[in-house]
Amino acid sequence: MPKGSTTSWSYILIRLLFKFVLKIFYGTIVVENADLIPKTGQPCIVCANHSNSLTDALLMVTSMPSRTRNMLRLTAKSTQFGHRTFTSWLIESAGTVPIKRRKDYNNHEVDNSQVMDKLMDALELGDAVCLFPEGASRYHPTIAPLKTGVARIVSDVLSRNRDDPNFSISILTCSVTYMHRQHFRSDVLVTFNPPMTFTPKDNPELLAPVQYDEIRALTARMHQQISSRTIDSPSWDFVRSAKMATRIYAPLGTRMSLGDYVRITRTFVEAFKASDDTQKNKRTAEDQSIDFTREDIQLNQLRRDLKNYQDRLVRWGIKDDRVARPLSLRTITMRMVIRLTWFICLFTISLPGLVLWTPVFITTFIAVRNFKRTGPVWDTFDEIAQYKLVYGLFSGLSVWAACILFTLPSAAITTFLVPAMMWMTLRWTEDAVSAFRAFMALARLLCVGKKTLNEILITRRDLHSRLMNLAVGTLGLPDDPEKFFVERGGKEKGRVRSTWDSGAKYFSVRRRRKRDWNETLRLHDQVDYPEEG
Repeated sequence: MPKGSTTSWSYILIRLLFKFVLKIFYGTIVVENADLIPKTGQPCIVCANHSNSLTDALLMVTSMPSRTRNMLRLTAKSTQFGHRTFTSWLIESAGTVPIKRRKDYNNHEVDNSQVMDKLMDALELGDAVCLFPEGASRYHPTIAPLKTGVARIVSDVLSRNRDDPNFSISILTCSVTYMHRQHFRSDVLVTFNPPMTFTPKDNPELLAPVQYDEIRALTARMHQQISSRTIDSPSWDFVRSAKMATRIYAPLGTRMSLGDYVRITRTFVEAFKASDDTQKNKRTAEDQSIDFTREDIQLNQLRRDLKNYQDRLVRWGIKDDRVARPLSLRTITMRMVIRLTWFICLFTISLPGLVLWTPVFITTFIAVRNFKRTGPVWDTFDEIAQYKLVYGLFSGLSVWAACILFTLPSAAITTFLVPAMMWMTLRWTEDAVSAFRAFMALARLLCVGKKTLNEILITRRDLHSRLMNLAVGTLGLPDDPEKFFVERGGKEKGRVRSTWDSGAKYFSVRRRRKRDWNETLRLHDQVDYPEEG
């Protein structure tokens, strides 16, 4: 029975560093089904969708409990090795294996045979290897067709061990969903899927000489598993409309886990995809038997109406929950005073810490702004989070070191006080921004006017009725989401449960006072996506 490679001290330190930077950058990282991960000693290939460059690899390493897997071997494009940069050092220190890509060598033939041998040796030792079968990181709403490399490695390893009929190797697929992959204090869902385990005895079809159809069939199974637990959409417009549908179906304040939020949004995306008239027009040109049904037409119209409704909300600067629950002028005024007062209080106590954060924010902003100019959205936005993580870490450590140097007589205290102050400042700033965002939303309600607000409310009621018919009658979703998801449980966003929780936990080290999984640390709601194409 393989026991796996010994974990080096450098890997342990790198994993702790990864956890630290990810915990700062992303507000909540929810990991589902970690109990499905094969334990150390069981050869395992971990495969995930790849939409956030190096950040995806960091997330894979930190999402696997060390008590289950002592280490995860990574792979990365060879062009990131051998440079005198922090990113290159990180990659090499984590024991990452370089992969040559044809696109990096003017589309000439590349030789990865030695790399593949190293990966197979590691698997036979009982290690876990991480591969991203899309082949490259992409800033797109859909998962690219998977390369067949993982299936071929499984076939090669099984063939090398065909004399041991009980030798087993697993493919563990993972679905990663970023709410907003490049935005500070956004949320991330990591969902592990049931592993697929293969042995020479049970899977002779994968032993050499193997039929290519078997390789493609296994790759298709992997694609289906990964896409089934994340938001896989043909366009950004579908994601936008589906999130609007989720917000109306399960209104702001519904206590639900991030996994449930993603699964509901995905359900709406799949419904919109199935009735998409653009795609059906293409298929109809090839197959005259395909035609639109009445339900398709209604669903396409619903998607367009959702887009128009959200465009109207964005134009007025108000949120759906303000339309769904109309407030009186007195209530609006009172809440504006409370939100503004709370913002001033939280911002005031955050000021000392914000002085420390300012160099970090400025450095990161300049670095990302310059990087964005190097290429189009689809080729640069997938690396923004990586740039923010690296530059934020360097500038943050520089601030910490400078504070220690300037307070040498009491450096023993400053060493721990500065990080603690910066962490609590981040908590209070999140709450301050949330309070000010709520204040501005209430102020805009006064500008909209009662007549316009009533018109929007009528539109919203019509959309809600049509959505509930779709969700409950067609898609099989619960008819009372607020009650259902409270009973279901999970790591929740939603209404604060009591007055004590509302007040005391503003000073909790771990608490985040966010009512919406879609929030980021911004003064406006993040609802827009890149233009198509």
